[in-house]
Amino acid sequence: MPKTFTKTTLSNGLTVLLKEIHTAPLISSWVWYRVGSRDEVPPLTGISHLVEHMQFKGTPNYPAELMDKAVARDGGMRNAFTYLDWTTYFETMPADKIDLALRLEADRMTNSLFDEKEFSSERTVVISEREGNENEPMFQLGEAVQQAAFRVHSYHHEVIGDMADLKTMSREDLYKHYRTYYVPNNAVIGVAGDFKTKEMLARIKELFGGIPKGPTPPRLLRPEPEQRGELRVTVEGPGETAYLQVTYRFPPASHPDFFPLSVLDSLLAGPTNLNMFGGGGISNKTSRLYRALVDKEFAVGLSGGSTTTIDPYLYYLALTIHPKRKPEEALAALDEEIKRAQNELVSKEEITRAIKQARANFAYGTENITNQAFWLGFAEMFASYDWFETYLEKMSSVTPKDVQRVAREYFRPQARVVGTYLPTGNGESK
Repeated sequence: MPKTFTKTTLSNGLTVLLKEIHTAPLISSWVWYRVGSRDEVPPLTGISHLVEHMQFKGTPNYPAELMDKAVARDGGMRNAFTYLDWTTYFETMPADKIDLALRLEADRMTNSLFDEKEFSSERTVVISEREGNENEPMFQLGEAVQQAAFRVHSYHHEVIGDMADLKTMSREDLYKHYRTYYVPNNAVIGVAGDFKTKEMLARIKELFGGIPKGPTPPRLLRPEPEQRGELRVTVEGPGETAYLQVTYRFPPASHPDFFPLSVLDSLLAGPTNLNMFGGGGISNKTSRLYRALVDKEFAVGLSGGSTTTIDPYLYYLALTIHPKRKPEEALAALDEEIKRAQNELVSKEEITRAIKQARANFAYGTENITNQAFWLGFAEMFASYDWFETYLEKMSSVTPKDVQRVAREYFRPQARVVGTYLPTGNGESK
């Protein structure tokens, strides 16, 4: 396969990936930092997400009230995200306006103010966000399941953090976190769109190359011990609807088994969309679990999926239980389909369809320039851009025996967590 991108590392350790795409006069630029909730322990859970919020509060060169207006005035869009393993910031701009985005990101890599009043205000915003989440049954259930699944590893807590930590962390805590992880040798820039590589690389060197390299950030090494038996958790709360969430251990994205497990995901629940901005929009109504659980009225809704992570994480299946059924009935029906995948080889026709759907969901979502730039840096967070470039090839090589093997190895009751949300009715908790 001919090389379609350019990758280089500046003298200060900043990794730069560039991909020319001349289909439209647009450029999307992403800056990634290798820091997320994986790097947090109490009493600072949620600090990466709060630092992300503070990165929109201005620098001496670009006050907060000017940053968004400047991008919008030039016809661009911008946003940021914090997740388990990373934090990222992006701008997609008309090609002749991208220099503004590059200047903004180079500036806030090192010059963010973290004003005390802005910090107090933004912390209140995040606390309100957490309070809103706590009113949602699936958030309550998901958090309980995640905490049960990870006793040791820092994937234990939600990205938004624990309420106790959000209320007690200080402006100084955030600024220290920022200075520790927002250094060029802990960052990746991915730019895709209508530009010339030589000129773009020269401009990035000019803007980012003078930022000093920082000490290598610390990393938490707390591998999760092997789970030795099924765990069950029950959450009670307001409402009239019961929910079920079942999670199985899932390998990191760099593991070879990620690909047959992705085909199994497509077979069972419909293909997971790994793209940040949309995918193929493929329905899961032909999936095995939809036919067995929704069509037969054990559940009124079904979703499933995995995510790409550095360390082993989780594959989840979430069910909205049918009013006529109990969670135990839906779980029994789900288990029958899991056993079927473990005991019977998938037919050639069915695995071909599952692979085709997973490939299409992936491919459709990578067509736009923003997603192309997204993948340049995203793949570097857990593997390398080669992972993205060989994804379709690896999916196509999966066999029925591969799917059966991973179903037996990973979808064992002894290594799963089953969470149930039981409604108390009348909109009130017991």
